[in-house]
Amino acid sequence: MISSINLLQACTELTDLWSPKVIGKVNDQHVKVAKLQGEFVWHKHDHEDELFQVLRGNMRIQIHDQPDVELSPGDFCVIPRGTLHNPIAEEECWIVLIETVTTQHTGDIQTPRTRSIEDQLSQP
Repeated sequence: MISSINLLQACTELTDLWSPKVIGKVNDQHVKVAKLQGEFVWHKHDHEDELFQVLRGNMRIQIHDQPDVELSPGDFCVIPRGTLHNPIAEEECWIVLIETVTTQHTGDIQTPRTRSIEDQLSQP
């Protein structure tokens, strides 16, 4: 059955920081929500672009050999495949991610924060 999903409500149901949850799929793209706070980890996705959109709060994305990108509510940024980047949120920030279904959470590295796609598909 076709229904609507409220992005802000989906975020209120999240309990863990840096642990995206898949809330929809468009063709071969997952639509995810996540809560962020603090610094994540430098990583890249060799084969997929990644879209970050801020719903609440502010964040910045450090990008190797480029100026940081600052994002406020309503802003989005596409990180091209192969770009080394590191998301940071000084205070709690709610985001939407749009990523190809093959995108690994922390790209080319594994850390204690890495979440499998199975974890991301589970209910919050």
